[in-house]
Amino acid sequence: MLFRFIKILAFGILSILVFSDAFSQTILVYNQQTGEPISDVFIYCSNKKTTALTDQLGMVDLSDFKDTDIIHFQHTSYYTLDISKQKITKQKYRVGLVENFVKLRELVVSASKWEENTSEIPNKIEIIKRKDIIFSNPETSATMLESGGEVFVQRSQMGGGSPMLRGFAANKILFLVDGVRMNNAIYRSGNLHNVLQADVNSVESAEVIFGPGTNIYGSDALGGVIDIHMMTPEFSTEGKKWITSGHGLARLSTANFERTIHADINTSNEKWAFLAMITYSAFDDLKMGNTGGNDYLKRPEYIGTVNGNDSIFKNDNPNEQKFSAYNQLSFITKLSNKFSESVSWTYSIYLTSTTDVPRYDRLIQYKNDQLRYAEWDYSPQQWVMNSLELDFHQKTKAYDNAILTLAYQNVKEGRNDREYKNEWLRKRNEAVNIFSLNADFDKKINLTNSLFYGLELVYNGVQSTGIKQNIITNKEIATASRYPDGGSKYFQSGAYISYKKNFKRLPATFQAGTRYSYVSLNSKFDDTSFYHLPYKEIKLGNSAITGSAGFVYRPGSWQLTLNISSGFRAPNLDDVAKVFDSEPGNVVVPNEDLQPEYLYNGEIGVLKKFQNKASIQITAFYSYLDNAMVRRDFTLNGQDSIMYDGEMSKVQAVVNAGYANIYGASFLANIQIVKHLGFKTALTYIKGLDDEGYALRHAPPLYGNSALVFEKNRLKVELSASYNAKVNYEDLAPSERDKPHLYATDSVGNPYSPSWWTLNYRMAYSFNDKFMTNFAVENILDKRFMSYASGIAAPGRNFIFSFRYSF
Repeated sequence: MLFRFIKILAFGILSILVFSDAFSQTILVYNQQTGEPISDVFIYCSNKKTTALTDQLGMVDLSDFKDTDIIHFQHTSYYTLDISKQKITKQKYRVGLVENFVKLRELVVSASKWEENTSEIPNKIEIIKRKDIIFSNPETSATMLESGGEVFVQRSQMGGGSPMLRGFAANKILFLVDGVRMNNAIYRSGNLHNVLQADVNSVESAEVIFGPGTNIYGSDALGGVIDIHMMTPEFSTEGKKWITSGHGLARLSTANFERTIHADINTSNEKWAFLAMITYSAFDDLKMGNTGGNDYLKRPEYIGTVNGNDSIFKNDNPNEQKFSAYNQLSFITKLSNKFSESVSWTYSIYLTSTTDVPRYDRLIQYKNDQLRYAEWDYSPQQWVMNSLELDFHQKTKAYDNAILTLAYQNVKEGRNDREYKNEWLRKRNEAVNIFSLNADFDKKINLTNSLFYGLELVYNGVQSTGIKQNIITNKEIATASRYPDGGSKYFQSGAYISYKKNFKRLPATFQAGTRYSYVSLNSKFDDTSFYHLPYKEIKLGNSAITGSAGFVYRPGSWQLTLNISSGFRAPNLDDVAKVFDSEPGNVVVPNEDLQPEYLYNGEIGVLKKFQNKASIQITAFYSYLDNAMVRRDFTLNGQDSIMYDGEMSKVQAVVNAGYANIYGASFLANIQIVKHLGFKTALTYIKGLDDEGYALRHAPPLYGNSALVFEKNRLKVELSASYNAKVNYEDLAPSERDKPHLYATDSVGNPYSPSWWTLNYRMAYSFNDKFMTNFAVENILDKRFMSYASGIAAPGRNFIFSFRYSF
């Protein structure tokens, strides 16, 4: 996908170049609200004898048009504009278009790894564009995903955000950055917060595929795929001349005193392009709301440590969630080269690192009526990736286009915890080295038939260590590591092929495909004395063939979709071989007999468009999960309880249950009330039950978002409401019932998750094509609440200010 954001940066310079030439008739067409140049705008005169099309930088030459012509600018996502050529000259050769509230068509790349029109795809896909990100102005990628109301996000701490898709989360959702698989051997099955590695201020677009409806991704994509595209270098159109442009952002929010600064710079000529992006964010302790009850969320006290001595202190402001603060630094640099007309390459380096991230839900746990943990942090996390992408765009007998991606990732993460009045701080650290190769091809057989095929190879090497350190003497002693201390090797491979047919005489598209996957794991235990495991090595090898078939029928203004698919997830190292305390009094141990789980899915969708005035979309799905991997009571050496971290704990393990049923529906509507005022809403319902009738942990309650949107010229304003239904005790998963400190208490003393709703205001205004400001008030009514399954209360009334500048 081309780098739309850098088009904005180049826009100012290109405008000067165009205007400075008194005889030039090259103009720029741009989004009047964001300043973003618009490509593929169809331009024609009244008799349609003269036409033109804007290029990728929104530029077009109007020299073929007469000075007396009325010129029409048409694009499926914008209102048609009729303007005289003389007026264009008075506007300094710049034409701004106002975005249409109801989009007629959009392109995505996640379904096949190549650009496709959404009208040809049988899957439900949410598209988040750069302009949406600029307006919603999120502080993290997790906030970006939930901003549209279609993705539910859980948070255990402020430095987190675990998306839930169709009853699945964590390692049952596939996460991609620039086409590279982020899921690694230690992606856990609980709540996973690695989506924050993708710096939201450097994101070009994101696409969310719901369900396992596409066969190209293999293991892990049960709930769906989150495909995030970072900004890419933009080549100059000025020949050998080097052009430099850039962008800066400063953002401040009050609920956690967020301070974010971002800068990017792009320099290029027609052959070379270089892009560098950097973001630094600092977050203080998060403040919850002050109204609406839910006093159980307050933080009345906390543990402080002075000269190695722990004491419990009264919190002067119980709405301030003490020890939730953290900082994050992200840096990305990319270098692109057009080797020839048909071959180009891009080398990219990514770095994201954090300070200690407090695990807030553990810091508010009580044991024997007093706070349990003096410390519980994710130690500084670090993600580094190097990738080389080779692009071939020349028709051969085997392919029309090909992309070869080689990547290396280094992931470091750890956990530090210490109980109250305990001098020993436990430190467990993991290092993962990941090598991957992806090769993807497309071939257009004729005008109506296309093939997509490719292969994937991924290797993970994992090292895990554990020590205890005395906070007074600094003495260190050995303790059990989280994963096998002898090292682990995890290998994934797969090959896929997909076929697409657009019928000639029928407004319909058929897609089908299959994938073969093989996954192996080899883990070794050097020291089994801590838990006396009855084995010293775990070896697994699993393979599967999965497939999908879908049909899209487009009679008139309707679009009807039908899709059936199967999914597969092989157990990774985290599922099979870790030892950790899942909840107070429970300990999870390895299970060498764990097997893969399989998902069989069917979904139907109906989309109705009322020209450019409204659109309504309804999607319903049913999934059957066979051999489901769930956490259940277990035995180790014949014992159902063992001593863990000084406490007798019930033994549990991830095991294969019989089955689970998951079903649900979503409703989306976009309505143009009058020309500049629209209404949109997104509503999702999901229900999941295992073979014993218990609710699935990652099936959230009814949730959604509704908004009134006003947009005219350079101003955009939104008034929205977000909401989340109640979850009764009977509908809580057993693992959630075991965390009563995170839930309200009903009339008989059982935990439950209360319903909530918030009112929010957001606006953006562009002073010109260089300077833009955003302002928002989230949770206007200052409600105190916590989203389902989360471990930290949501922000209270939150004022957000930001300023963007382009040069």
